[in-house]
Amino acid sequence: MPSIVSHGHGRRGRRTINEINMVPFIDVMLVLLIIFMVTAPLIAPSQISLPSVGKASAQPDKVLQIVIAKDESLSLKSGEQTSTLTLRQIAASVKTAQAGNAAVPVVISADKAVKYEAVVQVMDTLQRAGVQRVGLSVQLAPAEK
Repeated sequence: MPSIVSHGHGRRGRRTINEINMVPFIDVMLVLLIIFMVTAPLIAPSQISLPSVGKASAQPDKVLQIVIAKDESLSLKSGEQTSTLTLRQIAASVKTAQAGNAAVPVVISADKAVKYEAVVQVMDTLQRAGVQRVGLSVQLAPAEK
């Protein structure tokens, strides 16, 4: 609230002094600084273990690969066999190719021109069907010369 200071008599001498009182602000900041200085040593740093690529001890014997082409057509590769499928047929075909072994991994390989939405739809379809191990195939960029 601004304070009114009177200098002299009448209306000519009155003026208001608008100042911000910084003392409460400084007090609060010093208290917060002390709290942080006291509690900082008590907080133990936490560590996060992130997964790393290539940590598997052995490659799986059988891998099912779903290939999404540029025109978003789907094909299932199981060993040397390749079959063209639709999105509705993909879950049943993967379950059949797994032959009751849910540990068989499924890898999705997509062309770089394919929309991300198409890849997510395939992943969602497989997860809804109960396929446990679904991964994405990545291609590393060639090293620059």
